[in-house]
Amino acid sequence: MKLNIALLAGDGIGPEVIDQAVKVSDAIAQKFGHEITWKPALTGAAAIDAVGEPYPDATHEVCKNADAVLFGAIGHPKYDNDPSAPVRPEQGLLKMRKALGLFANVRPTFTFPSLLDKSPLKRERIEGTDLVFLRELTGGIYFGEKGRRDNGDTAFDNCVYTRAEVQRLAKKGFELAMTRSKKLCCVDKANVLETSRLWRETVQAMEKDYPEVTVSYEFVDAVAMRLVQWPNSYDVLITENLFGDILTDEASVISGSMGLMPSASMGAEVSLFEPIHGSYPQATGLNIANPMATVLSAAMMFENFGLMEEGKAMRDAVNKALEAGVVTEDLADGGKAYGTKEVGDWLAANI
Repeated sequence: MKLNIALLAGDGIGPEVIDQAVKVSDAIAQKFGHEITWKPALTGAAAIDAVGEPYPDATHEVCKNADAVLFGAIGHPKYDNDPSAPVRPEQGLLKMRKALGLFANVRPTFTFPSLLDKSPLKRERIEGTDLVFLRELTGGIYFGEKGRRDNGDTAFDNCVYTRAEVQRLAKKGFELAMTRSKKLCCVDKANVLETSRLWRETVQAMEKDYPEVTVSYEFVDAVAMRLVQWPNSYDVLITENLFGDILTDEASVISGSMGLMPSASMGAEVSLFEPIHGSYPQATGLNIANPMATVLSAAMMFENFGLMEEGKAMRDAVNKALEAGVVTEDLADGGKAYGTKEVGDWLAANI
């Protein structure tokens, strides 16, 4: 298969972990007889520095004409520490999601047998955890009207959803649940928020189309609690943008490291694959960032093309590295810590 992949390294450790994912992906392509053409493009603070905006038109052209996008991270301290900055790296991420129609963020959370004791949660609570969040990405409070009034003393951010936006995400949730254990949880705050009541009634109306799926409805605060008490009681969870942003970061620590969790953002035409750990600017250039989440994101990319054996080979290589202790400092636990590049070399060689 010939694949045309847009490569958005972004900021901070983004370029370092992306380099390793490319290395491992190229090893997969060689092993299985595929041809990958990588198309690099600027985004985030790197794009602001170069052309003055975080998601330039040239980058959008590369992305929309690609078969998929492999993305690193966005964010830089000089913008984080300046609330008055008129242009910010994160604006590029929101613009990209909207422009590419990336409406569903798929965030799996699972455990690794060799790392069960590295999680901040007890082994007996997390063993067997294998859940997936579907977070709506292009609506809600992040995209609603926002501003200041009363001479800047009052701020507002409006949360707005349409029934159609809820339906298209819920449809993906129901379909995913049908391929798994046929359990779906709708996460909302319907006791307080009108948008959540729209979410709940919309999903309830769709239940009849998926009679085999058992649907539960839980408030977001209850889910936040249960995620650290009984995470393996969940399978597929659907939720709006802000709730999903928070809950998926909470869930990510179950595995023992944010450096292990991949994600995908799905659209009608093109999909984007990225690690969840952010730009981690303090580690930039130090060769200590964990590239495994980016490698596993690339595995999700291959699987999205129907190349399941290729994705499995990447996952197997990561599991072997973890078992062999070929890990970066976040997982070394006092033992030998390998560099970002060394881990990437090891994974590619073992493939």
